[in-house]
Amino acid sequence: MADKTLDIDALIHHRKFLMVGGKGGVGKTTTAAAIACRAAEAGRRALLVSTDPAHSLGDAFAKTIGNAVTCMAGNLYALELDPDEEVERYLDKVSAQMRRFAGPDQFKELEKQLRLSRQSPGAQEAALLERLSQIIDETSQDYDLVIFDTAPTGHTLRLLSLPEVMAAWTSGLLKHNHKAQQLGKVLDHLSPGKDLDSPLQDPTRHANQDLDPRSQQIADTLLARQRLFHRARRQLSDPDTTGFIFVMTPEKLPILETRRAVDSLKASGIPVSGIIINRVLPDNVDGAFFAARVITQQRHLDEISTLFSTLPTLRIPLQEDDVQGIQAIRVFSEMLAKTETRK
Repeated sequence: MADKTLDIDALIHHRKFLMVGGKGGVGKTTTAAAIACRAAEAGRRALLVSTDPAHSLGDAFAKTIGNAVTCMAGNLYALELDPDEEVERYLDKVSAQMRRFAGPDQFKELEKQLRLSRQSPGAQEAALLERLSQIIDETSQDYDLVIFDTAPTGHTLRLLSLPEVMAAWTSGLLKHNHKAQQLGKVLDHLSPGKDLDSPLQDPTRHANQDLDPRSQQIADTLLARQRLFHRARRQLSDPDTTGFIFVMTPEKLPILETRRAVDSLKASGIPVSGIIINRVLPDNVDGAFFAARVITQQRHLDEISTLFSTLPTLRIPLQEDDVQGIQAIRVFSEMLAKTETRK
């Protein structure tokens, strides 16, 4: 009985965003790079973005990339988001905005809080969310396809849940300013369930009558920021625009982690397009050790077929050598072509 096969070429041509994720060490970066190469060779202008703080994208291509868009080959561009640099840029932007609104004494306290925020839990994720949202909202207009090489599963799930967290964080920051108390009604409306792009849901429409100009500027800044997050989240939740591809190996721990992650993304409304099963041993390996491994692997492959029966899959064989450099990635990308995947 044949499993449903994941059609990477169809996703390349019919999606705007592809997110590649999974447990650490299963080949996410190699797979994301191969998808980007395949898209570029098919004539799609592709941007490959690494959101993993422990970058390996440059290592995969054997080329320095960094936190600026770098041309890797014809139609193929890459970017490694630097979490520390993004935190600095993000907090500098917040500081500049707050300087316009706060008095000298208030600004000293805000600066103190921002300094502490640099090392606070979630600071990197918050900064990455803002940059990721900007890429989805603005940068993606210059490309036919944006592929995100994401961090290990838990980090990615936290990142995708941050629009809700950021709404609460922004409200809390401003409510520390006693002069902003009258913004309560505005802030209460800055929740992910609202369609903030609709004039009917504009939280300042009725609340701004009692706001002074400074408070109104704060509200306008907050609203613009939240709209950015919501537009990004809406794009990522659209199955006609976005697809999340999990990469896993036929082993117990990746199976368990992928199952939890698939359930979590589905509950959050993020469309899962399918699974790539990497490093599959061939049936004709020699020796008792490998013969035993093939039997164990087949048990795991059967489990994958059962647990993920509703998702298309694609099996990639174990490679003889490391995949490094654009030529090796191109060879690997040829294995992404749709083939029969059988139980």
